[in-house]
Amino acid sequence: MSSRYARQETLWGTSTQERLRASTVAVIGAGGLGSPALLYLAGAGVGRILLFDDDTVSLSNLHRQVIHTTATVGQPKTESAAAALNALNPESTVEQFSRLTPDTALDQLRGADLIIDGTDNFYSRHLASWAAHELGIPHVWASLLGYDAQLTVFHSGHGPVYEDLFPTDPQVPSCSQAGVMGPVVGVAGSALAVEALKLLTGIGTPLIGTLGYYDSLAGTWEYIPVRANGATPARPDNPTDIRVIPEDATLIDVRTSPERAASLIPGSQHLPLDEILAGHNPPLDPANLAVLYCASGLRSAQAVEALRARGFSNVYSLRGGIDAWQEHISELEAEADAAHRGELETISLEKLEAECGVED
Repeated sequence: MSSRYARQETLWGTSTQERLRASTVAVIGAGGLGSPALLYLAGAGVGRILLFDDDTVSLSNLHRQVIHTTATVGQPKTESAAAALNALNPESTVEQFSRLTPDTALDQLRGADLIIDGTDNFYSRHLASWAAHELGIPHVWASLLGYDAQLTVFHSGHGPVYEDLFPTDPQVPSCSQAGVMGPVVGVAGSALAVEALKLLTGIGTPLIGTLGYYDSLAGTWEYIPVRANGATPARPDNPTDIRVIPEDATLIDVRTSPERAASLIPGSQHLPLDEILAGHNPPLDPANLAVLYCASGLRSAQAVEALRARGFSNVYSLRGGIDAWQEHISELEAEADAAHRGELETISLEKLEAECGVED
C-alpha cells in the first residue's frame, strides 16, 4: 500500500488504486470548476490528465480558481494548473492543450475514460457533449451562478445527454454580470471529481439521469430526475467567438443605446441586436472580418448566428464581451502602474545609495 494513497486504498483496495493510475481524464477548463476537480483527481492518483484551456490567469479569477496564485497572473491557465498539479502529485501526468475545437477534439480526447466539463459557455458544452457521444464516454458536467450550482453526468446510450436537458441554449447572465460566490464553485468542482472517481472506480451510483441542484444559502442539495428524450449531440461548427480583437477587424456594438452611452470600446460601430434580428445588416462586405460585442457575449453570439445565416461568414463574437475587455484593460493598467512604482523605487534606492556613498 502506497503511503500517498493509504487513506483511499483503505476504502477500495490496491487493485482499484491501480485502476486509477491507469486511467485518463480529460478536463476542459482550468477555471473555477476545473480547479478543485483537477486538484482532487491528481491527488487521488489519476495517472493521466488531458487539460484544455486557452485563457490566461487574471486577478479576478483568484477568489474562486484556487489552483492559480497571484504569482501566476498573466500565465496560461494550463501552465499554471500543470505546475500546481505536479507540485501536488508528480506521479500524475498532465498533458496541456489550448482550446478544444471540432477539428481536433476526437483525436485529442481519444483514450480518455471520461470528460469533465468545466466550461462556461454553451458552445464548449455542446462540443464536449458531441465528443463524449462520439467516443462513447461519460460527460461529467456542472454549472453555477450566484449562490447556486447544478451537476449531472451525461452518457449517450446509457442516459440523457446535454441536449436532452437543454434543447435550446437558455439566456442567462454571465458570472461577471450576476456574480458568483467562490466556495460554491469549490463545492461543485469537488462534486465533479467525486462523480469522476465513482465512474473510474465503479463504486457508488453516478448521477446519470439525475440532476443535483445545490442551494448554498439553504445548505441543501435537491435531486431532480432527467430523462433521455432522444436528442443526439451534433458536431458544432467551428468556434464563433474570439478572445482578442484583430487589428483589421470592424468592431460592432450590439448592445442598446443606453448601454453604449455608459461605456463603449473605442472605434466601434453601433448596430443593436434587435435591429440585426429584424434583418438589418452591418455596412460591410459579407467576407470582411468583424467582431461583435455586447456585455458578456450572449447577445453578440446571437447576432453572429443571425449574420452568418445571411452570408456574413467572417463575423465573430467577442468572448466575455465588454466586461472581459474592461477587466483586461484594468489589469494592464494595474500592471503598468505596479511596474512604474517598481521603477521609481529602484531609482530612489539607487539615488539613496549614491548619496550615501554605497559602492558595488
